[in-house]
Formats: sequence, C-alpha cells, structure tokens
Amino acid sequence: MKQEDFARQVHGGLIVSCQALTGEPLYSETGGVMPLMAKAAAEAGAVGIRANTVRDIQEIKAVVDLPLIGIIKRDYPPEQPYITPTMKEVDELIKTGVEVIAFDCTLRPRHDGKTTTEFIKEVKQKYPDQLFMADIANFNEAQQAYEAGMDFVGTTLAGYTAESAHKPGPNYALIKKIVAAGIPLIAEGKIHTPAELKRVIDLNPVGVVVGGAITRPLQIARTFTRVFASK
Repeated sequence: MKQEDFARQVHGGLIVSCQALTGEPLYSETGGVMPLMAKAAAEAGAVGIRANTVRDIQEIKAVVDLPLIGIIKRDYPPEQPYITPTMKEVDELIKTGVEVIAFDCTLRPRHDGKTTTEFIKEVKQKYPDQLFMADIANFNEAQQAYEAGMDFVGTTLAGYTAESAHKPGPNYALIKKIVAAGIPLIAEGKIHTPAELKRVIDLNPVGVVVGGAITRPLQIARTFTRVFASK
C-alpha cells in the first residue's frame, strides 16, 4: 500500500486500537479476543485497526477487511522503548503483511545502541516498500523522524515520557504544530471522549486512533467507579 492510499482510506474516520497486555482482563493466552474487538469496531464504522503481536494481527486480518497498524510491545530493560523496539520485531511484523508498522521514534536510548535516525534509515533500506509510523512524544521527535524518512508520525507517546508535556487529555498544541509543519500525523493518545475526538478532528490530522476509551473495559469501568470513590 502507498502512503497516499493509506492516508485516503483512514482520513475522516476512526482507527481503533485493539490491544490487551499480560495481566489485563481481556488478555488471553490462546487468543480469540482481539478479533472480536476488531469486528465490533468495524461494525461501528472504524476505518482501521491498530494491533499488538503477530498472533492478534493475523487473527484480526482474518475477520475484518481494514488496514492495520501493527506493533509488537516487547521490553528490553534497562532501556525504555518497548513499541517494536528492534529489527527483530520489524522482521516479525513484515511477515504478517500489515499495512503500517509503528515503532518508537523517541530520542531515548535504544537497546540496540543505534540512534533513532540510524534505525529508521536501516529499516527503510531493508524494507523500502513498507509503510512505517513513528510513535513520538514531542515535536522535535516528530520532525526528526519524518525527516529521516518515516511515512507517518503518531502522538502515541505524548505525555508518557519524561521528555514530553504531561496532560490529562490530548496534547492539542502538539497535534496542531505537527499538522502545521506539513508532517503526516496520526493523532493518538489520551482521547477519552467524543468531545475530545471532535477537537482533534478539527485540527485535521491524517488519521485518529482511539484505544483505551473503547477497547479496555477495566479502564472504562474505572472512570465510573471512581465517581463513587470521590463521594
């Protein structure tokens, strides 16, 4: 898939992140849960899916005909990046045929010792026909990743790193700045309500991802139970 084709397919619609990590109520050793989430998202009108792990991606692709942003979350301590952090994870994702592969493009130290720019160039050289998305936390990271050759950037990690502003909701100022710079943006992160989504849409990113507010029932339920706790 070409960059403009993916952008055209997701613009003006919602990409739903369907993920569950070990220890979360919807995590299953045997699978079968995330494709149900993806199917529900598709029936609701989603235009794309973001998914974690080869197994979940393959299961989701079997039940929905939507473009996927694929990642593999894997820890390599003591370094912090864990979203598709090395070439090993990229190689695994390539085999799934996923339309877009996203990986950490923050400027934090990497497990492989490479700079972010070095890794981007290595990945683009190895897989020149694959679309890639840079998960970033601030404008400098977005600009550097795009200039190094990334097809899209995503505000996925904004507010989750020491190098980014921590806000309770979406970082609208960051989204606006990236869009104004002409960088193809997939807005993502801390979009909790339809009202917040509307504000993000008005900033005109290429696409928008919403995850926890839709597909993480523990997180959703806590937004209600906390009301009782605060009484």
